[in-house]
Amino acid sequence: MNISIITVGKLKEKYLKLGIDEYLKRLSAYAKVDIIELPDEKAPEVLSENEMQQVKAKEGDRILAKIQADAHVIALAIEGKMKTSEELAERLDHLATYGKSKIVFVIGGSLGLSDDVMKRADESLSFSKMTFPHQLMRLILVEQVYRAFRINRGEPYHK
Repeated sequence: MNISIITVGKLKEKYLKLGIDEYLKRLSAYAKVDIIELPDEKAPEVLSENEMQQVKAKEGDRILAKIQADAHVIALAIEGKMKTSEELAERLDHLATYGKSKIVFVIGGSLGLSDDVMKRADESLSFSKMTFPHQLMRLILVEQVYRAFRINRGEPYHK
């Protein structure tokens, strides 16, 4: 399985990089995982609704340019469907079984994802009703993908 994580914004925090690198190393035994980091759109702190939509649209165009036509896209969005770790594992297993070997997870920037990205997504996933920094979300996502592979292989994992 080929998994891509398309994410907006630069990862600066060393402790997050170390955690993500550790899980990517562990995941290499199960799947090929790439992280595609796209620049966030520069914008002032306070934006009008129209300006927010423009920023999301520009970031969305960058995201869509990186998604292959045959990829199954899972957008991370607060309004997405919440799953347990076991349900995520089952979903990834189901996708692999039925020929979806290219999975793309999308993490938006600080304003979220554009409507066009959400329309392209085959499904949306929420980790919580709470808002997390998108940099931290990368670490949470790679840990959960790793956990999903462990679950699907019947290997022990921390509960």
